Amino acid sequence: MSSTAAIAAPGAAFAYDFAASPCGALRTCVGSARVMLRASGAMYLEISRTLVVADLHLEKGSSYAARGQMLPPYDTRETLGRLEAEVAALSPAAVILLGDTFHDRRSEERLAADDAQRLRDLAGRTRLIWVIGNHDADGPQRLPGETADELELEGLTFRHEPQAGLQPGEVAGHLHPAAKVRASKGTVRRRCFVTDAERAILPAFGAYAGGLNVRDAAFAGLFARPPLAGALGLGKVHAVGWKSLTGD
Repeated sequence: MSSTAAIAAPGAAFAYDFAASPCGALRTCVGSARVMLRASGAMYLEISRTLVVADLHLEKGSSYAARGQMLPPYDTRETLGRLEAEVAALSPAAVILLGDTFHDRRSEERLAADDAQRLRDLAGRTRLIWVIGNHDADGPQRLPGETADELELEGLTFRHEPQAGLQPGEVAGHLHPAAKVRASKGTVRRRCFVTDAERAILPAFGAYAGGLNVRDAAFAGLFARPPLAGALGLGKVHAVGWKSLTGD
């Protein structure tokens, strides 16, 4: 059974309506589109069967290693494994990679042969759309799929970097939102979705991608009302109202 709930924005009559799904996702609306915010950090549009993930930053580990900062070189493998799990669970008609899929313009060259084949296999199973980001402005050079600066679907505009001011219907990444939640026994910090029901910013999907607190000045002016955070928990997305969020 799913459950429904609402969280009112402080100082306003508006209330966020959402439903908790048996799979741990939150079902809600962004603009006129019904979406699922999944515990993996992916957004799913059920009507068009479209999976959206942002900021994979593939080969970030090898990029750091080239500069002398050694990290375990398994980030691409882990990130692609989680993406494959989402595709296996949902069988989407399309997958939108919402920019910064690669960590830098040389990342594609550093991909292990088996990881490159996994991306080819993915493109063979579903329509694969690479939205261009600031880290991967050249787009994929040898991998299959479509490339776009932005695209429109179900009344939403998908782009990598959020535009300034109010942008109804925009779905973006880039900022790597994270929620720090006050609790009676302390605080917890998690990657999160953030939405005011008019636009949404997705969490970074990449294993080594960090998170920027949603109370950071970078988010100021982007939302029409105090936004709702969908904090990623273990197999569940937790709806958190603005009053429960704190800065770093």
